[in-house]
Amino acid sequence: MDRGHFDALFTQSDDPWRMRSSWYEQRKRSVLLASLPAATFASAYEPACAAGELTVPLSLRCQSLLASDGSERAVQATRERTRDSGHVRIVQAWLPDEWPAGSFDLIVLSEFLYYLTPASLDVLAQRVHQSKTPNAVVVACHWREPIAGCALAGDAVHARLEQALAMPRTVRYVDNDFCLDIWQSDGQSAAQIEARR
Repeated sequence: MDRGHFDALFTQSDDPWRMRSSWYEQRKRSVLLASLPAATFASAYEPACAAGELTVPLSLRCQSLLASDGSERAVQATRERTRDSGHVRIVQAWLPDEWPAGSFDLIVLSEFLYYLTPASLDVLAQRVHQSKTPNAVVVACHWREPIAGCALAGDAVHARLEQALAMPRTVRYVDNDFCLDIWQSDGQSAAQIEARR
C-alpha cells in the first residue's frame, strides 16, 4: 500500500479508523499507556501517528516526542493537534526507508507494521535496534485479525519483531482483538525503574 492509499483515506475522513470514537481504539490506547514502565521518557518516537490520537496523551509522558506518518494529511492533522506543545515534532516519513536519525528511549509501533512486507519489517526492526538507547523501551500493539492485502497479521508481526529485536520482553497482553508487547533493553520492572530515579 502506497502513500496515495493512506492520503485517500484521510481525504474521505479526518479519522478513517475511528480512533476517536471506537471503544476498541480507546481501550487499546488506555492499556498501552498504562503498560509503559515509566511515568516519563526523555526522547520518544511514534511512527505512523495517523491523526495524533495516541500522540497527544503520549506527549504528556515525554520530554521530547517525534511523531511521523507517511500521509501528508495525517501529518497536518497531528501538527494542528500538537501546535501548542513545543517539545513535539511531527514529520512526514515513509518507513522503513525514511527512519529518522537520532536515538530514543521509547519507540511506539502501533497498528502499522502489518502494512509492511516481511522484508521491510525486518529492515524496520534493524532501524529500531540501531536507534534505541541503552535503556530503551520498545512497544508494539496491533490488531490480531488478518487484513486484506497484508502479508502478516498482528501475532505474526510481533513474533517476527521479537526475533529481530532480541530484547527481553517485560509485558505481553493478548485478547481477542489486539496484542501488546513491550521489550526493554535492561529488562527492568517498573518498580526497579522508579527506584532508580
